[in-house]
Amino acid sequence: MKRRTVIAAAIVALLLAACTAAAAAAALTISRKNQHRPASESSGGACDMFAGAWVADDSYPLYDSASCPFVRGEFDCARFGRPDKQYLKYRWLPSPPCSPPRFDGLALLRMWGGKKVMFVGDSLALNQYESLLCMIHAAAPNARATVSPRSGRIDPATTVTFDEYNVTLVYYLSHYLVDIVSEKAGRVLKLDKIDEGRNWLGADVLVFDSWHWWPRSGKDQPWDYIQEGSQVAKDMDRTVAFTKALNTWAGWVDANLVQTSAKVFFQGISPSHYRGQEWGASPRRSCAGETEPLNSTGPYPAGPIPQQAVIRSALARMAKPVYLLDFTFLSQLRKDAHPGKYGGMFGQDCTHWCIAGLTDTWNILFYAALTGQDG
Repeated sequence: MKRRTVIAAAIVALLLAACTAAAAAAALTISRKNQHRPASESSGGACDMFAGAWVADDSYPLYDSASCPFVRGEFDCARFGRPDKQYLKYRWLPSPPCSPPRFDGLALLRMWGGKKVMFVGDSLALNQYESLLCMIHAAAPNARATVSPRSGRIDPATTVTFDEYNVTLVYYLSHYLVDIVSEKAGRVLKLDKIDEGRNWLGADVLVFDSWHWWPRSGKDQPWDYIQEGSQVAKDMDRTVAFTKALNTWAGWVDANLVQTSAKVFFQGISPSHYRGQEWGASPRRSCAGETEPLNSTGPYPAGPIPQQAVIRSALARMAKPVYLLDFTFLSQLRKDAHPGKYGGMFGQDCTHWCIAGLTDTWNILFYAALTGQDG
């Protein structure tokens, strides 16, 4: 009798533990329902890797940022004294039937042997690029890497080559994807020109991003005029301008890459967290001091970013298949994952992401797409 009582108690304890774990996972679940779906190229049918929940996982982070030689100060939160560590301990769990692969940096190096991988875009593309370098370095810490230029400065590009595997990863700075040309009248943003695209040819894998710089104005705006064809304007609606530029980019990709084996990806819009009302908090709140993902249920309070639809529309009309890395929703939940004041930059940074951190998940999903394990 006593033995049966002990066994029964053990079973009850196991059930309670399972329920507690499920409740903990559910507390970090927020529905992607009513969010726009990703482009058809990115969903792989019934499985949507970009819908799911953040769950606590003590096996994270995937590497120690202090051991990674590729992290810039603006992303190195641990180096600049961020005291909390819980933001490192979350894993993205896609909704069933999805089952994400375990990132294998050595397998990626072998797959990419002799190839060039290029990230083209603004500092959010750089964020993902440096995270990927750290993840590869963690898998092959003794692999010799050559950095060019040696200073690591982006002028306009930085290149890291893993010599043993003959794998080259490039970050190419392009805030708008289309050209900015210095003319007598001033700096002109050419919505219908991508002459700098010649520098992207020859890459075997291309990851693009844009939007973060489009709303900028005043002294932060790096152009004086906008031009399309013969029409020159001092300014225009920024979403309209973004749409025109993205269609120009899509035309460039179709004209130059359709007949090639290059794989093309577009990074979804990365959200910022400067306004607490966007996630249902006080308008006075920002990412400062946030230590946990959003833990409510239902759609993200602010809804999708409107320009996500612009990207999907452009990709849907292209002849070249482009995979949308639809990171927006899962990143909206991570108000805790920004550098804040711990990014080696002046003021609060609620735009970029700590490394190690959220962008490692971006690269796990990128890896799933590259290896066909996304469906």
